[in-house]
Amino acid sequence: MKINPTLRLRAGPAALTHIRKNGLTPRDIACIPAAAGGPKGLTLLPLDRLLHSEWLSDASDLELIGASIGAWRVTALAQPDPLPALDRLQRAYVHEQNYTARPGPDEVATVCRDIVAATLGETPLTVRQGISLSIITARARGALAASESRLAFARAVLSNSVSRDRLAAHLQRVVFHSGDASRLTDRFDPFGLESVALNALNERDALLASGTIPLLCRPVRDIAGAPPGNYWDGALVDYHLVLPYQQVTRSDRRQRIVFYPHFNDYMTQGWLDKYLPWRKAARAHPWLDDLLLVTPSPEFVSSLPNGKLPDRQDFYHYGPDHRSRARDWERAIGECERFAEAVINWMDNPDPTTVEPI
Repeated sequence: MKINPTLRLRAGPAALTHIRKNGLTPRDIACIPAAAGGPKGLTLLPLDRLLHSEWLSDASDLELIGASIGAWRVTALAQPDPLPALDRLQRAYVHEQNYTARPGPDEVATVCRDIVAATLGETPLTVRQGISLSIITARARGALAASESRLAFARAVLSNSVSRDRLAAHLQRVVFHSGDASRLTDRFDPFGLESVALNALNERDALLASGTIPLLCRPVRDIAGAPPGNYWDGALVDYHLVLPYQQVTRSDRRQRIVFYPHFNDYMTQGWLDKYLPWRKAARAHPWLDDLLLVTPSPEFVSSLPNGKLPDRQDFYHYGPDHRSRARDWERAIGECERFAEAVINWMDNPDPTTVEPI
């Protein structure tokens, strides 16, 4: 197998077979997921820009689905003019997250709401023709609905450690949707699949909820048009978006693929699962048969400022030195233009000998 020094590629068996037989064209892409992951998602913004400019500018029949910062990225990408929206998201996320030494939940919520507002711009969200946009949130239910305390979340964490299905007693998947009809419509696990129309009355609350980290940020309450209750980060249910993609890729006579730009070369189902080694990597999952995963290589990541991707620990590392944090995050994003160009070059001339199995 050939090794690309800048990126890593992994694919499910059906996706790899498709690439070997047919190569890759824009019409082959049925879905682009966008994972949660906080500042790590910033490093994918250069690829988002190039994908739109060189591959997806005339896309049709394309599903964009995201949680947390991934939801903010795909919301920008779905707009009629994505490039200014991606620029606004980058500017707000990098330069306007200037917290006090010990920010409380209200302060974090206010800053995140400003990032959402910047991403949406000054007018209600419009999704361009041919795009289906889905934003994942997690609605509290059961004991967690009655309390947002540390004890209530500890019980949810304990339930998840026993079984992911048991976490569903505490959280419900609620997906806010705009644009063309989503093909991801059939309930597929105990978390459910409640679908709510995204509109001018709820779009800011829905996007804020999708990135609302428990205990660090206030929950978003009673979103317009959605079931009543407290809404949290969609990553609690769908961290890296391990979903039944065959509903999307095989919904008509031609088989298509899921193209997944990611910052990890593995996928973890729920945010709490990342602390459980036996659940951290969902390799060889049947839902991933049609998926092509593209990530920065370890060698590339080691060349970034601090030898890593931006992450939430940077807020503690840099402390009140917001200018240095923003400088290094911008440098990392700029360096990731090389990764984005390498991905587009591979897509233009896909070499299946560089692809590993998921």
